[in-house]
Amino acid sequence: MNDGHHVLVLPDRDSAEELAEELTDRLALPREPQVVRDALAGEDDAEDAQWLVVVEDPDARYDPTRLDALATARDGWLERD
Repeated sequence: MNDGHHVLVLPDRDSAEELAEELTDRLALPREPQVVRDALAGEDDAEDAQWLVVVEDPDARYDPTRLDALATARDGWLERD
């Protein structure tokens, strides 16, 4: 966990948006996680991007293992320090 949030990395926008919606429902989040495009270093092509789902967790309530499993189901992962 980084400074009160979790960052899940997904291969495409659709997967990221679907996961954000699923997390909102499954974890009863007060608001949907932020979805952010993360261009790979040195790449200009829009296809060469990862999508990040940022889950705010200031009280460390959400299980990183569960978040990682949900991301992995969509060919993604939980970013770790």
